Parts: sequence; C-alpha cells; structure tokens
Amino acid sequence: MQGKGVIKFFAVLLALVCLYQLSFTWVTKNVEDDARAYAKGSPEKEKSYLDSISSQPVYPLFKHNYQYCKERELALGLDLKGGMNVTMQISLSELIRTLANNSTDVTFNQALRNADLVARTSPDNYIDIFMREFKKVSPNGKLAAIFANQSNQKSLKFDASNGDVEKYLRDQSNIAVTQSFNILRNRIDKFGVTSPNIQQQAGNRILIELPGVSESSKERVRKLLQGSAKLEFYATYDNAEVYPILTNINGILAAKNKLNTKKDTASASATTATTSADTAKKGGSLLSKVKQNAAKDTSASALKGKNAMAESMPLFSVLPPAIGQGANGQQQLVPGPVVGYALIKDTAKVNSYLNNEDVKAVMPKNMRLFWGAKPADGSKAIQLYAIKLTGAENSSVLSGAVITDAKSDIDQGSGGYEVTMEMNSDGAKTWRRATAEAAGNPADENDNRCIAIVLDDNVVSAPRVSNEITGGRSSISGSFTQDETTDLANVLKAGRLPAPARIVSEDIVGPSLGQEAITSGLISCGVGLVVVLIFMVFYYNRAGTVADVAVFINVFFLMGVLTSIGAVLTLPGIAGIVLILGISVDANVLIYERVREELALGKTKRLAIADGFKHALSSILDSNISTFLTGLILFIFGTGPIQGFATTLMIGILTSLFCSLLITRVIFEWMLDKEIDIKFSNPWSSNLFKNANFAFVKNRYKFYAFSGIFILAGIVSMATRGFSYGVDFQGGRSYIVRFDKTLTTQDVRSSIDNTLGKGKSEVKSFGGDKQVRITTNYLIEDNTTAADNKVETTLRKGLSQVSPTFKILSSQKVGPTIANDIKTSAVWTVIFAILVISGYILIRFRRWQFSLGAMVATAHDALLVLSFFSLFNGVLPFALDIDQAFIAAILTVIGYSINDTVVVFDRIREFLGLHHAKTDDPAVVVNQAINSTLSRTIITALTVIFVLIVLFIFGGDVIRGFSFALLVGVCFGTYSSICVATPVMLDFGGKKLNS
Repeated sequence: MQGKGVIKFFAVLLALVCLYQLSFTWVTKNVEDDARAYAKGSPEKEKSYLDSISSQPVYPLFKHNYQYCKERELALGLDLKGGMNVTMQISLSELIRTLANNSTDVTFNQALRNADLVARTSPDNYIDIFMREFKKVSPNGKLAAIFANQSNQKSLKFDASNGDVEKYLRDQSNIAVTQSFNILRNRIDKFGVTSPNIQQQAGNRILIELPGVSESSKERVRKLLQGSAKLEFYATYDNAEVYPILTNINGILAAKNKLNTKKDTASASATTATTSADTAKKGGSLLSKVKQNAAKDTSASALKGKNAMAESMPLFSVLPPAIGQGANGQQQLVPGPVVGYALIKDTAKVNSYLNNEDVKAVMPKNMRLFWGAKPADGSKAIQLYAIKLTGAENSSVLSGAVITDAKSDIDQGSGGYEVTMEMNSDGAKTWRRATAEAAGNPADENDNRCIAIVLDDNVVSAPRVSNEITGGRSSISGSFTQDETTDLANVLKAGRLPAPARIVSEDIVGPSLGQEAITSGLISCGVGLVVVLIFMVFYYNRAGTVADVAVFINVFFLMGVLTSIGAVLTLPGIAGIVLILGISVDANVLIYERVREELALGKTKRLAIADGFKHALSSILDSNISTFLTGLILFIFGTGPIQGFATTLMIGILTSLFCSLLITRVIFEWMLDKEIDIKFSNPWSSNLFKNANFAFVKNRYKFYAFSGIFILAGIVSMATRGFSYGVDFQGGRSYIVRFDKTLTTQDVRSSIDNTLGKGKSEVKSFGGDKQVRITTNYLIEDNTTAADNKVETTLRKGLSQVSPTFKILSSQKVGPTIANDIKTSAVWTVIFAILVISGYILIRFRRWQFSLGAMVATAHDALLVLSFFSLFNGVLPFALDIDQAFIAAILTVIGYSINDTVVVFDRIREFLGLHHAKTDDPAVVVNQAINSTLSRTIITALTVIFVLIVLFIFGGDVIRGFSFALLVGVCFGTYSSICVATPVMLDFGGKKLNS
C-alpha cells in the first residue's frame, strides 16, 4: 500500500485536532460542576459564580478563559439542553398597508383582506398573492395611485405600471425582512442567552433558537421578540377635561341599550344624551353615583359596585372614572391623564364601546385613548390614558427614532428601575420645546401637564413635567423589574421593526425532559456500539476486531468534527450517530466479502486484501455518495433537529469512509508486516451464503404482487383512515405533561374537554402511564401572546381537575400557515430526493434502466412505509405520527435503499461485463449477481436493524416514531433492492443489457 506515511500523519493530525476541540467540553463541564457545588441548588448563585469566572483562565495549558471555552464546547440542541425555539413571520400585509400610507381605497383593502385569507393555506409568496387578488378585484386598477407619494418618488413614479409597483413591493419586503432580522438579532444578542442562533429562512420567516431559556421566561421572550418598538411621546389631556366626554359616551351607550329593549329610538336617544350632557356641565348626580359605587383609591378597588350601574351606565360599569380623595376629604376626579380603570378581562368590552361609530362621533379628533402597559400597582386593573394628538398631522410630539442610546438604571428617587435615554440633537430640541409646553408655569404645580411615553400603543409611564428638559436626556420610570428595563432598553437600542413580527411556530423544552433525552441517547449509543462490536467479531473473527477499532476511531473523529465546525447535537443527531454505527461497518462488510471471495480463488492474504479493497471501492463510493446526497437534501430543506440529523449523517459518512478505506487498510498492513494471522470468518460463518442460488428473478412477479397488494391496501387506508399527523403538519399546540400518579388518557381527555371544548384536543400516552402528550387546535388561528397565555391557562385549569400535581415538560406551537408550508415542502423534498438520486445512478451506470429501477424502488419504499403507518395507526401501542422527523426517516430510508441497490447494481454491471456473450441470458446473469452480493446485503441489513432496534427500545419516546419508521424502512429497503429495483431494471432492459 502506497502513501501509508501520509495516511498515518493525517490520522494523527486529525486525532490531535479532534482531541483539542473536544477538550473544551471537558473543561467547561468541570467548571460548571464546580459552580453547582458552590451554589448548592441555587440557580442565582450558580449564575453569579459563572459570571465571575467568565474572564478567568480555566484552561491552564492554553490560558483560555471560561467564556472562550464555552463558545467552543460541543453545543447541545434545545431537545437536549432545554430552551425555546420560535419561528417569526414578518407581517407583509401590514407592511403593504404602511407603504400605501393606510389607504382607504376600497379595492385595495378588499384585495388585502382576500390575500390574508388565501395566505393562510397557500405556500406562495404574499406579494404574489396580493397582486393576484388585486387583479381579481380591479382588473384595470392602477396601484401607483395608491403607493406612489412624495417620500418614495425616487423608487416609484406616479405613472408607474403595476409591474413596477410589484417590483417596488418585493424590494421593500426584502428590505423589511433583512432589517427585522438584524433588529431581532441585536435584541437577542443582549438577552443574555448562551449560544443563541438566529437564521433568516426562505420568504418572510426568521428562526430563533434560545438554549437554556426556562418555562418561566417564555413570556418575556415573546414580548421581546414581538414588540415592534414603536416608541412615541405624546401630550396628554387632564382627567377633568375628559370626564364630560366619557359621561356623554356613557349616555349614548345607555340610550342604545334602551333602544334595543324598548324599541323607542328617538325619545330614548335624545333624552339620555341631553341628560348626560347637562350632568357633565353641572358635575352633578352622575358623578355622585359613581362616587357612591367606587372605592376610595385609584386602583382596581375603584371597580366595586359596577354591576349595579350596568343598566344605566354601561361604560362606567366596566370603566369606573379615576376618582380619589381630595385634600378636603371629599371624592373628586384625580388630576392627570388617567381617566379610568378596567379589569383585564373587561378591556375588550371597553374597546368595543369606544370603537362604536356613534361614540367616535362625539370624541375630539385629536384625542386617543391608550391602555397602560401593565396593571396598576400590582392589581388586575389596567389604567386608561387620554392622549392629545398635536401638530398639523395630529401625531405625537416626538418619536423613538431620535433615541441614540438607552440603558437600564436605578431610579434615584424611588429606588426602583428605570430606562435612561439619550436623544440626537434634533430630538433634544423638540424634547426641550415639548417639555417646556407641558411644564407651563413651573412655579404653579396645577399648571404642570404630563407627557405620556407610549411603546407599541401602550402607555409605559406618564410623568408630570415640572420643568423643561434640556440636553436630550430623559428616562422612563414605573413599576418595572430589572429584566423589564433591561429588555426595554435593548429593544429601544435595537430599533423599531419595519413591520409587525408574529410567532407562528414555537417549541419549548424543559430541562428535565432534555436531561432524559441525553440519558436515553447515551444509553442507545452505548448499547448500539456494543451490538455492532460483538456482531462484527462474532461474524468476521479477527478482521471484525479491526472493523471495531475503525468504528471507535470513527465515533471519535465524528464527535471532534461536529465540535470543531460548531454543529449542534440534537436528539435526532444522536439517532444519526447510532445509525452511523450501523452503516459505518457497511464498507468493511463489502471489503471483507470481497476478500473472502479472493481467498476462495487461492490468493495469498496480502494479495486478497489488496484486491478486496480495490474491487469494493466503486461500490463503497457509489453507495456512500448516494446516502450523502440524501443527507444534503435533508440539510437544505430541513430545519432545527432535522438539520442536526443531516449534519451528523453527512459527517459520519465522510469519517466512515476515511476509517474504513484508510485506517482499516493501514491496520491490516501492520498486521501483515507483523505476521499476525488475520481471519475473515469463524468456522460457522465461512460458508454461510456460499453458493447461494435463490430464484429472485424468476419469482419477481410474486414480489410485484406482494408490493402491489400492500401499497393498494395502504392507499385505501390513506383515503379512508388517513394518518395521525404531528402538530407541525396540521397546526396546533402540543404539550407533554407529567403527573404524579397513574392516569388514563380518557381521564385526561374528559377533564380538558370541559375547558378547551369537546373535540378540540387529542390525548396520547407518551412514555409510561404517568405521562401524556396533548395536542389541541384551540385558538390556533390567533397568533397573539394573549392567546398563548389563554390556551395554557385554560389547559392548566383542566389538568388541575384531574390531578392537582402535574408538570408541563415541553410545549410546541405551529400555526396553520407554517404547517401547510411544512407539509408542501416535505412532499417536494421527497420527490426531489428521488429525482436527484436517480439522476446520479444514470450518470454512474449510464443506462436509463438502472436509473428507472432505482427510482421505482425508492418510490416503492416511501409508499410502503406510508402504507404501514396508515394501516397500523392506532393498532400498535405507540404513536405513528407523520411529522418532520418522519420525513427525515423516509429520506434516510431512500438513501439506505439506494445504498443497497447500488451495491447490487455494481455487481450486476461487473457480471454483465464478464458474461457479455449473446448466448448468455441476462436474467441468469442478474440472478447470479444478486446471489453473489446476498451475504453483504443480509449482514449489512442485520447490523443496521440491530442498531435501530436498540434505538427504538432505548432512544426514548421523543424519537420512537422516528426510529420505528427507520426500522420499517430499512426492512423494506433491503427487500426492494433485491426484489423490486433489479427486476424492474431487467424487465425494461432485457437483451439490451448485454449490448
């Protein structure tokens, strides 16, 4: 063997690099063990310890600090470490509306509404959908009249065609998504999460992974990501100015109530409206009634007695005025911009009252009412503020665009937390003028006004201004926590999102479930490794030991390379490692079977080994390249854990080839030089498949019939019974819940049906009789944070009825739009994989019959697995869900099937080259070729099947369906390479195969 020295040098160099890369994981683990020992169970102390040591050298040999080592350790995915994974979708609908300056054009708004409906189920780009819908609504309509204005005249002319407008919208949407990506990245970078990951995906979506984020922090993350950061400063009305208006509104609503009950339109409306107006002027009986039914403070207690006023005062029954006790002990309107309070549950009703057309008619054009950002003084009541619009455009006095810096600080007056802000020079001038106007006469406290600080249309604070503020420095104070001021400062520094961003997919994994996944993954890896090692020695004797050494080296190289490239190890990634253990010996099996054939011809061991490696090379390369292609397709089209699996699979194939072709050869050469006896079989296995002569070709029509019947039954089942879809394929929310006692799924289902609604949820066992997985489509169309909270609160209420002690280990949310996209993408990915691999076979074997046989076999395997999952869904004692992991399994099966098929095809090509005489029957030659590779086919299949059985048993519930799909697929793939691919190739080739 030539080049042994180069191979040894490269192997040693790669080993040193891998050892160095893996050492960071060992160092950080030791530091974190010390931190846990110091903290004694306190998360705060543990974090404090790690923060204090982050810049200290912890790797003495190279003087690396903890932060440096942490960034280079083997990264664990969310399913192993726990954390939060969200997919954000930029609202292009809102962007288009903004670009049109909120146009009131009827056709434009109708087209937008239609586009919103279509976009829920269509995978097409939103701009395409909008353009189609506008053309339907107004075939001859001109969009330039809606979008062209002075601010964008350089990009869009007033006489521009609809095609020009479409290009403009595409450019602006791309800019908006890119800006949103950068803004969200800046927010996340300052959030304090170790190794966050943010990726811009196709279209208008952004994937964000936050390892280590706990269940308690999810609400904070949602607010941080979804807040558009629209910061504005407004002048305000005083409560006394607004009270008469609210009184008038209250009268109008009371009149409408009477109108509905008494059918007396004119008299009820006129009388009540007049009475309300008179009362407001006199400050008389209505305020007295409110005083009598209100509490003696400005918090939620002011809501007492509202039920008694519901008929006569509909607005004040849910929005009591801001009334307090004056210096004289009498009840009076509280000065300031707060005009009322409402319970959180009543805010929707108040909004509906204020949005009534009759109510809007009596409200001043320059007045808007905004809710406070959070309940007042820790109560359940939200304050309503009266905002005064100013200037010619009726807008805020200042926008957040002038903010140049913001940071969390301590409020020296109250001792609480606040956000201090720095403004640019233009902002400082405007701010000085606005605060001077609000201060009025600084010597007269009664002349001081408030300025409301509004973030995303919610008032975060409304301080009273007593003096003008110069220098452009200001602060936002209120009842904030440190985390809230930190997040608010980060949001303001990062900037405002150009369009609203909504969470359309969310996955939260608790640390306890992640630790269980690590444990089950390590067990499955360990047991799988032992199975492979024992089997290889059991079947191939001392040569099997050489293969075992190569497997050990392969796993070491694989882990080292994964760490060095910064790959994230996920639970499917661990499954990939286990699978690699099985397929890594495939090359060794091919080589060993070839060596045994050469030894049977009477060659010496040195020559037999050399020829065995040479003759097996083409089969090894073709089979591994085809499997690598499936991994590449998975990596390109997959997301999250599926990409982790694909990464592991591709790297594992490369390291397996290096170890099987080079490391194993070097070991054999060393053993030959040392005259160590190398045995390639045990007495019982030496002749196990020798002279096999099964009539595979002759019985091909029986195989066709079996496959056809099974697939036909599957298609009937798919049409009638369908599939059990995972949440990522059908949309919805999924929760894994653990109880402290044994419960049946029926008990849990009955309980949550009472809260979420009957038929809204599905409950399945998930890892024992104390654990269930609950999937629900309740409120799935609502992407707001309020909906997320309502679903979980309602679910917890139902769960508490069946057991007071339970724990939600993980949760997942997938919106219907992204679910449809995932489903469509999955179908095209499988089709694309089949076409790519068939194309590769055509290039390598240069006959379309081989490519056709491979294509039919891969499609056959996919259909058989789908049929199996439909036929046996609900029959087997575990879930057979169709989800992204299942698609990964299908593609892996396709790769394995092609791997097997290529080996058979390679031998057929070889035999046809030897038996090229016209008298030779191609069917006989093909059958001989199949039988000659039977030992390799069976041994490889058994090795992989043994490993997958281990993965299925020990891999844990999260990947049980995934491992079972692989197990079923490998069995079908082995069958199809012999009984489908080859017969199809033969039937369409016939005598031409000898030409």
